[in-house]
Amino acid sequence: MWLDLLRHQWARLADYSPWEVAVELAIIWILVWVIYRFVRGTRAAGAFKGVIVLVIVSFLVVPLVLRTGLFPRLSALYGKVLGLAAIALVVTFQPELRRALIRIGEAPFFRMTQREVRPVIDAVVSACTFLSKNKFGAIIAFERSTGLRELIEAGKALNADVSSHLLSSIFWPNSPLHDMGVVVRGPKLVAAGVQFPLADAEDMPDPQLGTRHRAAVGLAKVSDAVIVIVSEETGAITIAEGRELRRWLTPDQLREELEKRLIRGVSPSNGRAIEAPSEGMTAGEEP
Repeated sequence: MWLDLLRHQWARLADYSPWEVAVELAIIWILVWVIYRFVRGTRAAGAFKGVIVLVIVSFLVVPLVLRTGLFPRLSALYGKVLGLAAIALVVTFQPELRRALIRIGEAPFFRMTQREVRPVIDAVVSACTFLSKNKFGAIIAFERSTGLRELIEAGKALNADVSSHLLSSIFWPNSPLHDMGVVVRGPKLVAAGVQFPLADAEDMPDPQLGTRHRAAVGLAKVSDAVIVIVSEETGAITIAEGRELRRWLTPDQLREELEKRLIRGVSPSNGRAIEAPSEGMTAGEEP
């Protein structure tokens, strides 16, 4: 019986055009690779591997067994179980699906000329240099194609020109707004005292990273924003985008990274890149 089923399946495959089968397999492989590349480095990566195994079993092994007619009750439940499994997958991968839709609609950083972008970068680098030397914590988010209106509305509206003095005064210790983040949109600092969503502890590459880094990773996870963090504990400068977290940047490296992301529009690499601490610095972060 099993031999007959295998012969039947092989006869069906023999009727297909070889080039059509090759194209279909190539498309399926590309889709699987793109999806895995997107979820790699997240908690969904392990679940995705499990889904691949279930798909192979559900669509190749199970139908072959059910055609024997030995398990009529399982055959009746098979279709219903597949429907429930589809719903379960949507629920399981909801954050990743949302992020994928955001990425599809991404556009270049605010529609400004290079001459207009550079003063903003200069102001942020200058402020971060001052804050880093004095170990004043800060978190600055550059809004891009993914709107942050919901977060901005909960903060303090400013709509002021970006300047190093303004950023330094906002993050000065005991300032009413220094504990939260600021959002930069184009040449304007649109809001301060903004609460960013915190990432789960499992999403953090280093358990010693504190609240500011958790907020940066959390915002990068749900948007295409570029976030700059200054550690209150060590003065270390970090930049976050997508799943990439680059730490221990010098002011020159920060300028280079911002230019790369905001002017040249280079996408971040996959996974989290964690740089080793600079000489004389120790790991750690604000509580």
